[in-house]
Amino acid sequence: MIDRLPPLALYVHVPWCVRKCPYCDFNSHGVGRGAELPEEEYLAALIEDLDADLPLAAGREIVSVFIGGGTPSLMSASFYRRLLEALQARLPLASDIEITLEANPGTLERGRFAGYREAGINRLSLGVQSFQDDQLAALGRIHSGGDAEAAIAEARHAGFDNLNIDLMHGLPGQSVELALADLDRALALSPEHLSWYQLTLEPNTEFHSRPPTLPEEEVLWDIQDMGHERLEAEGLERYEISAYARPGLGARHNLNYWRFGDYLGIGAGAHGKLSARAGDGLTIERRWKARQPEAYLRRRHDPRGFVAGRAAVTADELPLEFAMNALRLVDGVSMATWSAHSGYPQEVMISRLTRAREKGLLVEDPERLQASPRGLLFLNELLAIISEADA
Repeated sequence: MIDRLPPLALYVHVPWCVRKCPYCDFNSHGVGRGAELPEEEYLAALIEDLDADLPLAAGREIVSVFIGGGTPSLMSASFYRRLLEALQARLPLASDIEITLEANPGTLERGRFAGYREAGINRLSLGVQSFQDDQLAALGRIHSGGDAEAAIAEARHAGFDNLNIDLMHGLPGQSVELALADLDRALALSPEHLSWYQLTLEPNTEFHSRPPTLPEEEVLWDIQDMGHERLEAEGLERYEISAYARPGLGARHNLNYWRFGDYLGIGAGAHGKLSARAGDGLTIERRWKARQPEAYLRRRHDPRGFVAGRAAVTADELPLEFAMNALRLVDGVSMATWSAHSGYPQEVMISRLTRAREKGLLVEDPERLQASPRGLLFLNELLAIISEADA
């Protein structure tokens, strides 16, 4: 049983974007080009939200900050300078803290990169998705392939030496050759980190209600296999299902999620996970904030505060909750770590692990709970076996 508190991170959500993409199921709200956002009001709300959550941090050090969206780069450098100053005044930050900002490579925000770096942001995650202009148009993106390359050059000039590129594959009508061409253009820019993931049609999106024609299964397999080989040949190691990094440069914030760390969540629709000591172990609670930007801003004047809901993670839910995160990691976890976090003794798992290994979903290592290459591809099937009742 785990009795010590895990590392604590902070997630900040900025809900606005220029235009909602047809594949996006995140809490994002299109406002159009040139819209004036309520920066001052939203900054004040974020700080009030954080102040309300400070007792949950109880003086714990913050190991990483991730600012996601939406399109956080719609906000000014001054916005982030003041936000980070507020964080430093209220929370102990790790001396080597990783502070990531998601940015859109469209020309609208590019001139701000130097200001973001000066504000204290030290990692940039650029939502490129593709370098092919026709694919970008199909995805509803507002930038071109040339814009993306120019944005990365500007980010380097601004001093960002820790850069992630988000890239999709399995796009409408995409061939193996086009997918690998996208990958080659990304690799030519020498990113420290590359998130390379397959387009999926998520519920409550335009693509889900009006599905585009996606590549055949055989093409998707070829893209996966050949792309994986190309990435590793370029020195990017796969450490999570869809994440590749140069040695030592895996995303600390995401690693904290996958290792079942804690995180505060502030901003419209932000989620948090907090552990607390209870007897000889820990309790875990998930919390989420008001989702709609207007509703979130109104909560500044509401005695209920910003929290829209909360739920304790029960003992029955804990094994699946932990496995859903840990099994995304290529290295998995030790069986001792699994037992400590899930509350399941190893002997309870024997029949489930045997079934998973018979299906080729787990590596043949009795000391580790680790998905095989096939298990990473069919993670939902593996999770179903891990969490099912014994026969």
